[in-house]
Amino acid sequence: MNSYKHTVQYYETDRMGITHHSNYIRWMEEARVDYLNQIGWGYDRIEENGIVSPVIGIKCKYKNSTTFADVIEIKVTVSELKGVTLKLHYLMTKEDGQIVFEGYSEHCFMNKDGRMIRLAKEYPAFYELLEAAKE
Repeated sequence: MNSYKHTVQYYETDRMGITHHSNYIRWMEEARVDYLNQIGWGYDRIEENGIVSPVIGIKCKYKNSTTFADVIEIKVTVSELKGVTLKLHYLMTKEDGQIVFEGYSEHCFMNKDGRMIRLAKEYPAFYELLEAAKE
């Protein structure tokens, strides 16, 4: 799977010239959208199938700072896949390999009426892709 790359924008930094911490959560979402597109189950396809996938948890650890114009590589992996939940791992590094952030997002899967969906049963092809990607 290809990593996602994000270039830090000037507006993402604070008065000290350091990337504001809230932006890393946005970058997680950018990388997640890219990851799902790469496996053939982008949000457009997910929603066309009547699935919604809200974020139910975030965990993050800031390891080093980033500044304007830094190119951040974001590697997304499936860390856990249970009946109705998916946990993704994000590792962000600068071009020199320095780790700047590590985090997790947890998601559930529901239909548009709010009923939980068991991917393995209702969308086995999607489930199998995610299961095969687990590390």
